[in-house]
Amino acid sequence: MLYPINEIFYSLQGEGYNTGIASVFIRFSGCNLRCAFCDTEHERHTMMSLPAIVDEVMKYPNAPLIVLTGGEPSLYVDEQLLQALRITGKKIAIETNGTRPLPAGIDWVTLSPKFGFPGGDVMQCVVDRCNELKVVYTGQDLNQYNFIIAEHRFLQPCYVDDEQQRLANTRQCVTAVLQHPRWRLSLQTHRFLGIR
Repeated sequence: MLYPINEIFYSLQGEGYNTGIASVFIRFSGCNLRCAFCDTEHERHTMMSLPAIVDEVMKYPNAPLIVLTGGEPSLYVDEQLLQALRITGKKIAIETNGTRPLPAGIDWVTLSPKFGFPGGDVMQCVVDRCNELKVVYTGQDLNQYNFIIAEHRFLQPCYVDDEQQRLANTRQCVTAVLQHPRWRLSLQTHRFLGIR
């Protein structure tokens, strides 16, 4: 079995609950959604075998966490991949839009639904339980996410190139967290730090 890998790299998790944790990122190419703000080049990838993926991950033996991201990793992540990654001894996290079921064996699920706001997609979530719910916030009604059972809830300002709009999005997000304290603020700290 071969997997379309956009890149595998070592960095700090930049957002959400695990911010600051040294992680090996496995970024899959391709997504079933088309969000206006997406920053991943979905067409670029290398087809990699399980042994090649594990070898690449093992280049970073000190990293305690593997983050499966994309694109949309649920298009490709299967039990065989998870079993192979278990050999590394690292915890396995996934960042998903939640539109496809997930295989068993993932240690941490970050669900980032992309419906219900401008620039997102219309496809609804089928995943309704997660460790962490991370919503890209542009002012949408937060009640639409009440059906999702999550240990932690984060609002993240929508990142855009225009600096004034980016600052406005951040202010709007801070206000929303103050009004809805069940949610916490998540910032993309890797952007501020200039790391991947």
